[in-house]
Amino acid sequence: MQKRIHAAICRYPNRWITSLLMLFLVVAAAGTAAVSHAFGENYGEHWVGTWATSLHQPDLLAPGLSNNGFTNQTLRQIVHTSIAGYQVRIRLSTFGAGSLVIGAAHIALAAGGPAVVPGSDRVLTFGGEPAITIPPGAPVVSDPIELDVPALSDVAVTIFVRGITGPATWHFEARQTSYISPAGDFTARDVMPLESTAQAWFWLSGVEVKTSGEVGAIGTFGDSTTDGTHSTLDANHRWPDELARRLQQSHHKMGVLNAGLAGNRLLHDSLGPNGLARFDRDVLSQPGLSQVIVLLGNADIGEGWSGGIDPAGEVTADQIIQGYRQLIERAHARGVKIYGATLYPFEGSVVPGTPFPLFSPENEQKRQMVNNWIRTAGEYDGVIDFDKVLRDPDHPSRLLPIYDSGDHGHPTDAGYKAMAKAIDLTMLRDRDPR
Repeated sequence: MQKRIHAAICRYPNRWITSLLMLFLVVAAAGTAAVSHAFGENYGEHWVGTWATSLHQPDLLAPGLSNNGFTNQTLRQIVHTSIAGYQVRIRLSTFGAGSLVIGAAHIALAAGGPAVVPGSDRVLTFGGEPAITIPPGAPVVSDPIELDVPALSDVAVTIFVRGITGPATWHFEARQTSYISPAGDFTARDVMPLESTAQAWFWLSGVEVKTSGEVGAIGTFGDSTTDGTHSTLDANHRWPDELARRLQQSHHKMGVLNAGLAGNRLLHDSLGPNGLARFDRDVLSQPGLSQVIVLLGNADIGEGWSGGIDPAGEVTADQIIQGYRQLIERAHARGVKIYGATLYPFEGSVVPGTPFPLFSPENEQKRQMVNNWIRTAGEYDGVIDFDKVLRDPDHPSRLLPIYDSGDHGHPTDAGYKAMAKAIDLTMLRDRDPR
C-alpha cells in the first residue's frame, strides 16, 4: 500500500493532494500498528484450567449421599489452584439436577475459614449480567475478570442462590470445607456470616485462568484414590495436588485438574456416571488440556463379582482393557496424550459401610492381568507404575503399611505423595497444549 501511495504522490504533485495522501498513509500505518499491538498482547495466551472437579447428581442412592439443596443462601466454596494467571473465570453446572438461579457470584483470594483477603474480591458476571438462570443439566461459564491468581493458592468462589434450589448438583468427597450462610446475599462480605459447613462442592465444576500459550493442563481421571479419600481435610494432599506442587517446584508450569469420583467405575455406573460416559464432559472438554493420566478399574474389579456389592456388574480383565482402548482412542482423536497408571493392591478392603469384600484371589488375578497389559501393550503414551510404589514387597496384594490409611484400599497422605513422586516429569514435558 505504501508503494502505491508514493507513486500517486509522484504522479500528482499538487500540494493538497500530496497532503491528503500523506495523511491517509499515516492513518493507515497507525491502524496497522494498533491491530498488531492488540494481537501482540494476546498472541500465545489462552485459557487453562487451574482447578476442576467432577460433579454428581444430587441423590447417589446410598445412605448419607444425598442433599436437599438451599433456600436464598450464600455459599463460599474454597478451591486450591495449580497454576497462576492474571485473569480468571469459573464454570458452574446443574448436571443431573433442576434449573438454578444464581443471584450473584464473586471470586476472591481466600483468607481462611469463611473470610477472603480484603481488596481481592471481584464481582463475576455472565454475559455481562450479575445474575443468570442455569437450565437443568447445563454448564455455564462466567465472563473473564482481572485478578492475579497465584499458583498453589486457595481461592474463594462465593455464590448466592435465589429461591428454593431443590437438590443440588455436587461433589460429595471434596475433602475441603465449604461455608454456608443463613438466608441472604453475602457475596460481597469479606467475612461471611455462617450457618453451617459442608465437606462438599456444589454446582462449581472449574476455575480457569488466562496464561501463556506454553502452559497446558493435565487431567487426572480416576476413582476415590484420585479424589483423595482419607487424605487430610483442607490440606490438599491428594496425589494430583502433590503432582501440582512437584511441577511448580521444577518450574514446569502445568495445570492439574482432578477428575476423580469416589466409587467410580470404568464400565458401570456407581456413585455417578461410569468412566466411559463422563470422560468427554469431565476431562476432554477442559481448556488447555494436553495430557491425561488414567487410574481407574479397581472398583470395577472389586465391586463386580459374586462376593461383591454388584455381582451383575462383574467384568473381565479383557473388558476393562477394552474400556481403556476407548479412552485412548478418544484422547488421541483430540490430540491429547494419555498415560496409564497401574492398579494398586487392595487386599483386606471392603465396600464402605458394608461387609462386602473387594478382594478375592480371582480379583487379584484380574488386577495382575490388567497391570501386565498397561505395562507391556504399548498402547498408552506412557506408564505410571502406582502398583510398584504402593504395594508391600513382602505381600504384593496388600498396600505397604506406611501407605495404608487403615481401610486397606486407600493411601495415607504419605502414600499420595509417593504416588506423585513416582511420576516422571520429563514424560509430562512432552506436550502439545490445545
